[in-house]
Amino acid sequence: MRIVIELKRDAYPRVVINNLYKQTPLQNNFGVNMLALVNGEPQLLSLKRMLEVFLSFRIETITRRTQFELRKAEERDHILQGYLIALDNLDAIINLIRHAADAPIAKQELMDSYGLSSNQADAILQMQLRRLTALEAEKIQQEHEALQEKIADLQDILARRERILDIIETELAQIRAAHADPRRTIIEQAEGELTDISLIANEQVLLLVTEQGYIKRMPVDTFEAQSRATRGKSGTRMKDDDVIDHFITCCTHDNVLFFSDRGVAYSVPAYQIPVGSRTARGIPIVQMLPIPRNEKITSVLAVSEFTDDEYLIMLTQGGYVKKTVLAAFSNIRANGLIAISLEEGDQLRWVRLARESDSILIGSRQGMTIHFQADQTQLRPLGRPTRGVRAMSLKDGDEPISMDILPAQIVAEVVQANEFESDEEAEDLELDSSSQVGPWVLVVTSGGLGKRVPVAKFRLQNRAGMGLRAIKFRKEQDRLVALRIVHEEDEMLIVTSRGIIIRQAVDAISTQSRMATGVQVQRLDEEDSIAAVALVPPVIEEEILEAMTD
Repeated sequence: MRIVIELKRDAYPRVVINNLYKQTPLQNNFGVNMLALVNGEPQLLSLKRMLEVFLSFRIETITRRTQFELRKAEERDHILQGYLIALDNLDAIINLIRHAADAPIAKQELMDSYGLSSNQADAILQMQLRRLTALEAEKIQQEHEALQEKIADLQDILARRERILDIIETELAQIRAAHADPRRTIIEQAEGELTDISLIANEQVLLLVTEQGYIKRMPVDTFEAQSRATRGKSGTRMKDDDVIDHFITCCTHDNVLFFSDRGVAYSVPAYQIPVGSRTARGIPIVQMLPIPRNEKITSVLAVSEFTDDEYLIMLTQGGYVKKTVLAAFSNIRANGLIAISLEEGDQLRWVRLARESDSILIGSRQGMTIHFQADQTQLRPLGRPTRGVRAMSLKDGDEPISMDILPAQIVAEVVQANEFESDEEAEDLELDSSSQVGPWVLVVTSGGLGKRVPVAKFRLQNRAGMGLRAIKFRKEQDRLVALRIVHEEDEMLIVTSRGIIIRQAVDAISTQSRMATGVQVQRLDEEDSIAAVALVPPVIEEEILEAMTD
């Protein structure tokens, strides 16, 4: 029989197979009862202990079987030895039996005259006359010699443990040869036990968290790319006094880490966050996380794998930065895990992933930025319950508003570019976008203005300095809301405080200098402002390979 399952165009073959394994008898899982009686007591055995107990049982079985065979062989040989004595004294024994008054007297006289045992005497009295022939006598002699060899072999088995182990191996091989037949099913490399995540496609999604604590998950393709300066689509239905607070993109198999203002980390698989439509409000985040009323989620981060060569870079509202190894957060308890120690009045605001060779770019609300390396010289790793060090010097009324990580390759390009610049005269000039090669620093203000600035224009500095200006504001009340490292092929999602979302290609935004004011990236309604910017993640490699082979 051949069964063919035809899939829809948008179906995921691996997810369909996993569902067939999980929901049908195509694959059955069964548990092994490892509870057994050992020395008369019930014990729960491990696999190794079970094999040890089984081996001890086989050793005991073969020992007792060999002892039984040895006893039977010795008993038989004892009788044969009596027969041989009788054959050697055949005429005298026949005459003794003929002149005896009865069988008991004959038995006693045999025992007294020839030193026979009771069993030997009984066997001689019961021996048939045909056993007295020369041929039968030879057979008795041969059987006696064979039994002597068998007895010696059985005694050797009992005396040597290696003989018993050889017998166990030989008998198991015989059982396999006798009962083995060709396997009818194909054994494939197992991918582990089927869990909930095995039945869920690893799709690109975006997560929205509002200021009042509502959360929901939506597919990225809910929002198609739009032209620059358009109004966008509504991304969520909110209360009048609610705004979008966190907005990230990830994949459904990722672990989503939530960091609160108190410096506590929580973890939830992305696929467990309920899916909502564009107009849905979402569910209260307190239904998923044990967050106290006086605690607020200030940073959300998606992690696909917890490794020892990656770090979490944490930045507080007070301007303190800390680096902690990512593996320290692999097992977060249900009630959370302390991520950073905070001074009174300070709050944890931003958390990013980085490697030792990466660098950190931090922006402030008044448009200042500082760029420093994440290596040991500038930022050494610290444990979870520590405060961190000063990130940048801030003017009165200024505060950090954004942080992003630059990969090591980009850091090297920045260093090389700055080797040829002796001053910053070119920073005041507009740049020709056609002559610039990415990556860029995407700068977006609350008033809907944005631009791309070459990364090389943000030279590396020492931590805790004043930094460089990233943008010149057109309006006095305008403020910086996002600094993101982008490439030409990237797409971004911009969300306003009223929940309006626009998806836009990065290359649609002009390349300008650090001192330029930017261009309009989104048309805003009155009393609305840009709240957050997130990048659309690239299609994961596994899905590309499946698409090529399907």
